[in-house]
Amino acid sequence: MKQGLSLRVSQHLALTPQLQQSIRLLQLSTLEMAQEVEQMLDENPFLERSDETADREAFGLEQTDTPVSTGEQIADAGQVESAAPATPGESSASSDGDGTDMVERGADGDAPLEESWDGDGSVDMAPDDSEWGGDAPPRGASGDDDETASAADLASEHVGLHAYLHEQARCLRLSDEDRAALGFLIESLNDDGYLEDTLHDLALAWLQLEGLTQAALSDPELLEALEQRLVTALHWLQHLEPAGVGARDLGECLRLQILELRNTPQAQAALAICQQPLELVAKRDLKRLAALCGLEADRLREALDLIARLEPKPGRRFADLERNVVVPDVIVTRAGRGFKVQLNPEVMPRLRVHEVYASAVRQGRGGREGEAGHAAMQQRLQEARWFIKNIQQRFDTILRVSSAIVERQRNFFMHGELAMRPLVLREIADELGLHESTISRVTTAKYMATPFGTYELKYFFGSALGTETGGNASSTAVRALLRQFIASEEQSRPLSDNQLSDLLKEQGIECARRTVAKYREAMRIAPANLRKR
Repeated sequence: MKQGLSLRVSQHLALTPQLQQSIRLLQLSTLEMAQEVEQMLDENPFLERSDETADREAFGLEQTDTPVSTGEQIADAGQVESAAPATPGESSASSDGDGTDMVERGADGDAPLEESWDGDGSVDMAPDDSEWGGDAPPRGASGDDDETASAADLASEHVGLHAYLHEQARCLRLSDEDRAALGFLIESLNDDGYLEDTLHDLALAWLQLEGLTQAALSDPELLEALEQRLVTALHWLQHLEPAGVGARDLGECLRLQILELRNTPQAQAALAICQQPLELVAKRDLKRLAALCGLEADRLREALDLIARLEPKPGRRFADLERNVVVPDVIVTRAGRGFKVQLNPEVMPRLRVHEVYASAVRQGRGGREGEAGHAAMQQRLQEARWFIKNIQQRFDTILRVSSAIVERQRNFFMHGELAMRPLVLREIADELGLHESTISRVTTAKYMATPFGTYELKYFFGSALGTETGGNASSTAVRALLRQFIASEEQSRPLSDNQLSDLLKEQGIECARRTVAKYREAMRIAPANLRKR
């Protein structure tokens, strides 16, 4: 073995704590971002909410880049009739404090970052210690006080399925044992109103909740008695509103709803159909259903129409829809002959460094004994400053990417999804000088409110399909075209995938049958044989 010395030069990328935090904040959704802000407010004493209004320019970040314009650049005078003239100098970034004058600095490290949280040793109040997000309205101070809740708030309070059933159960004249069994079954329902477990398993679970020993759990007489009590409670449960609640499967759910209807020939036929395998109904195998149920073709169709009007998920109307409301991060509105892109002030946190605490750190060190504590406080102060800066960088990048998307997809904002053009992440990344991974983080779980609805930013990106003229068509536009074809088809003669492919070719779009089938399945549209009526 021979020993020697060698010199080697290599490069590596070291992510500073500030850059790591910036990247992490960039990929958070609106809800996750709000949770991150709340956690930081609890952990860092130098960070506070601000209820005052301050100019964005007081933040102190240097505007080194030129904002992306979406006013005159997006305008298309030839396609908007009798539109008002655009305001001179209108763009997507304004300086009137409306939250749109964002600095074009992303999370890819183009902004100068310190090597650590320690800072430069200064404890003076910096210009960028002022608040950011001044247009965001403050949260109501009285919202947490139950005594000051208005009657409208109480009236709009959501009532869930379980609470609705418990309210009905209190009106029944039952023994304490039967009432307890009914309450246990109500709490065992899933969100759709079904009992997923068998009565035997529910009886075992009830005994375990009672804290009985293993010997008592294995007692067959005790278990059988409890199952009989649950059978009685199930009878009461299945007679509560909404009809169909407490069913063990879809067939039982449909039968419970049909029994609530008047005893008509259509209802009797529907009951006979629900006793057969429901796969036959899904496949619309009319010949086999008619043979198994002994029904004529007309009566069979009437019964199927009745079944189609039933609710397969009784608990669906009790779902808390407010939990599923999407809050947009960006709002796009028409401005003259163009479009204005601005951040949603509702999602922008209003934060600033606590001036009193920062001044206390600046004025006193406390001798040698207090130097360690002073250094720790100085580090927390620097963390608060960097957190505010990284939040602004997050929204700056979101606004830049959104403005570039609006500029590229201006036809969509004028005419809808049929006018969507192909777009990939690389195009936006090259235009803004960012990495594709940064664009991917920005467009994930971020939403844009448009004149046609609210969409995720990823919705505006789609692959390209070739056309006869040598151009490209967006896959999003092709899906919209397929939906139009299917919506206008004759129900007695639905269009097959081959016919849909031929219709696309008539429009000049080269789309194979397998691609049509893939798009149709992605849109959850049934094949032609299941759409036939």
